[in-house]
Amino acid sequence: MKSTWDIFCTVVDNYGDIGVTWRLARQLVAEQGLAVRLWVDDLEAFVRLCPEADAGAAQQWQAGVDVRHWPSQWQPVVPGDVVIGAFGCRLPADYIEALRLRARPALWLNLEYLSAEDWVEGCHGLASPQANGLRTLFFFPGFTDKTGGLLREGTLLARRAAFEADPTARTAFLGGLGVQVEEGARLLSLFAYENAQLGTWLDALVEDSQPSHLLVPDGRILADVRQWLGEPGLSVGAVRRKGALTVQILPFVSQDDYDRLLWACDFNAVRGEDSFVRAQWAGKPLLWHIYVQDENAHWEKLEAFLKLYRQGLSEKAGDALVELWRAWNMDRDMGAAWRGVLEHWPQLQAHARQWSAAQAARPDLATTLVQFYRNWL
Repeated sequence: MKSTWDIFCTVVDNYGDIGVTWRLARQLVAEQGLAVRLWVDDLEAFVRLCPEADAGAAQQWQAGVDVRHWPSQWQPVVPGDVVIGAFGCRLPADYIEALRLRARPALWLNLEYLSAEDWVEGCHGLASPQANGLRTLFFFPGFTDKTGGLLREGTLLARRAAFEADPTARTAFLGGLGVQVEEGARLLSLFAYENAQLGTWLDALVEDSQPSHLLVPDGRILADVRQWLGEPGLSVGAVRRKGALTVQILPFVSQDDYDRLLWACDFNAVRGEDSFVRAQWAGKPLLWHIYVQDENAHWEKLEAFLKLYRQGLSEKAGDALVELWRAWNMDRDMGAAWRGVLEHWPQLQAHARQWSAAQAARPDLATTLVQFYRNWL
């Protein structure tokens, strides 16, 4: 009899939390053959990622996953064999009581946010005893062998390779979004939080000797794009040209199409956690907009990843990459930082590919979760 898994997700930042848990739930069903219930408190956000879903359904099946609305008034259910509370969300009190009364103990995991900080390895797998006699275990995704790895479907890199090997696939995909890229233009994607330095980057692209085509999926950064262009009413489908830069506003796309968008581009600016990981699997140079925390606590997390990611780059290329990421995340001028990165473009391209391959040599997050459960039994 296959094990049953419950995954709980509170949507905090629009799409990051549900993006990770939805990918994980699908993979556990498709590749591990598990019975998975995904509890989501905001189905409107879920529908943006899974357009065929019903935002008003209390229960529905999507990609083999039993998707449940997490109601404010909890209704009793039999807890799963494995329970995952994603990103510190609080499970319903009645569900926890049902866990306590369960004849055979369940494995209760806290799936934590992704980080490259040194302390993560020491905390991965640690237990946290609860007052009611239960205990939870911390499970950390990560970039090293002493963590839980990254979300990666078994076919992901093969699908990327097939897409890249077929120029007509790229042309057809972009054409379906209304994108036509001029010969020799660099194709960029931008999915980010609000950023006061966007204008200094766009100004540099305008003045560049090589044309750039910037694709902006509908999202929070769009307000800054409108301000830079001086068009408050700019909407999905708009295409504008200034100097060497073409800016095009895209609709919000499904997760699978977002992967293809990342593969199709030469450079990807991403945000949060889910798109950050997918951009790494794209194997292209990237720029991460990290989620802002009080007292700039997120800077330590940023620096920890940069320390790891720059390994293998020359000193000058590594410094240029670090300066770009710091400028984007620390409110510094992006113009000079972008020009500095362009001086090392071929090396950064090769490095992004090598990083993706090195991470893919490690077990993925879904696999490590299942193995962790088997070892726990």
